[in-house]
Amino acid sequence: MNRLLSGLVGACVEAWAELRIHRTRVLLSLIGVAVAVAAITAVVGVASIAEQAQRESLDSQGRPATFAVYPYSNTGEIAAETLDEAFFEAVDRYNIAFASRSGYGESHVQFVDGSTLVPITTTDPDFGVIHRTRVDKGRWFTEADEARLAPAVIVNRAMWERMGSPDLATNPTVEIVGETNVTAVVIGVFPHPGWEDDMPQMNMLYSAWQRITPPEIKKHVVPSFEMWVPSENADELGDAVKRDLLLKLGKGTQVDLQRIDFEGQMMGGQDPLLPLKLVVGGIAALVLFLGALSLVNISIVTLKQRIREIGIRRSFGATAGRVFFSVMMESVVGTLVAGIVGVMIAVAIVSNEWIQRQVAPSIQDLPPFPVDAAILGLICATSVGALAGLLPALLAVRVKVIDAIRY
Repeated sequence: MNRLLSGLVGACVEAWAELRIHRTRVLLSLIGVAVAVAAITAVVGVASIAEQAQRESLDSQGRPATFAVYPYSNTGEIAAETLDEAFFEAVDRYNIAFASRSGYGESHVQFVDGSTLVPITTTDPDFGVIHRTRVDKGRWFTEADEARLAPAVIVNRAMWERMGSPDLATNPTVEIVGETNVTAVVIGVFPHPGWEDDMPQMNMLYSAWQRITPPEIKKHVVPSFEMWVPSENADELGDAVKRDLLLKLGKGTQVDLQRIDFEGQMMGGQDPLLPLKLVVGGIAALVLFLGALSLVNISIVTLKQRIREIGIRRSFGATAGRVFFSVMMESVVGTLVAGIVGVMIAVAIVSNEWIQRQVAPSIQDLPPFPVDAAILGLICATSVGALAGLLPALLAVRVKVIDAIRY
């Protein structure tokens, strides 16, 4: 064991010495490897940012694992207050951190140029966390907004522009027309969706909507419920909440549970991130192949210039195994050093803020540089060195002492 270890260390030291002697040749031959490793590592690193951005986009359906809960009665309507009590009791019992109600309504809003019927989406503060809801200006709802006397609302860009595009720092208000007019404070503006959006819309907290809505209207509006639970025990928690709701609501009641996040939908289907992964894998494999091919060509050419050196070493008693191992280790040690340089270049590229903004301009949770990308780069560099050094090492073993005299 000690003999094997000392032989390995000796071969590495000898390989490093050879690299220093032929540093000009080595530098030229390993530039391609360093560039290839930097490219493959940077591609994987940038892809991790792009994948996170795509995941955040898919999280608009709900983060893994999000359940939509639909309680209903076969004998008649269930009061919204009864549903709220049953649902949130179950949520508290199982320590589910994020849960929300959601519903839809409409109210007339007074603008300068007249009154307009505006659709209203009602939610709880947790809805924004569950769905990664983005607000272009201002902010999303918080728990403190539940206690506001003037309801907080978030409007779309069309409604904000119709209000005259006021500065949110001035706490602009809109007047909701009803039996009793209500003044609401605009705290945020949704980003433009990318298509024609000329109809005013707004979001309001579900509790605030209940306060300002007449009883004869809100008693017929049954909210839907959502909860975000840990993926590892999602099925168990879903079944437990469903069971508790059935027990609380009594006979004649049904409860449907449906996973609405993208991971739940891809079960038994195609991974929505698969195309991105295949493209990244294909680019990485192509870059690595080109780097390996370049190194093999240079190694074979430079070996012909070292036939005299190898023949002299054989004449002084160097075994075929020692010559084979030393020649191959030169490539391995060299590509490992090139790999380290390439990984450092990739880290600098991926950590650049301009690159990050171009890849994912609206990302919320920027991932750190993936350690697996750096490890992959070093493994690829070492593997390329071993494969590129294999053929020259086999040719070096066949060199005879007489070849040294001929050259």
